[in-house]
Amino acid sequence: MFGRSGDLRELDNALRGADLHPALVPEGVKLTIVNLMKDHWPDEPPPEAYRSVAQLFGYCIAGPQTFEQANGPERRLDAERRIEAALETGDSLDAQIVLMALHGKLISSAEVVERFGLSAD
Repeated sequence: MFGRSGDLRELDNALRGADLHPALVPEGVKLTIVNLMKDHWPDEPPPEAYRSVAQLFGYCIAGPQTFEQANGPERRLDAERRIEAALETGDSLDAQIVLMALHGKLISSAEVVERFGLSAD
C-alpha cells in the first residue's frame, strides 16, 4: 500500500536495463523524470517511454564509451542523435532530461559536456 509507485518501479527497471543502477540516481531526480514524462504523456507514459528516457539519461551519466560497452554502438549513436536534436529544439522531453542531468551534476563524463557544448547557465 505504501510502497514505491508503479512509475518509479518502471523507471528503476528501465535504468537497470540501460546498465545504470537506480541507487546511483537520487530519488528527487527520478521523481522529476517521472513528472516530466507525465507532463509529456498526460494520460500515461507508454511502457517503451521508460526505456527510451533511461537510455538517454544513462548515456548522459555514463559517457559514450561506458554506455556503448553496456548498450552497443547503435544505442550510443541513437542517444547522441537525440542529444543533438534536443539542443536544436531546446524544449523537448529529451532536452529537459539532458538539462536535468546537467543541473543535477550527474554527468560524470567531461566528454559529454565538451562534445555537445553543454553548460548550466
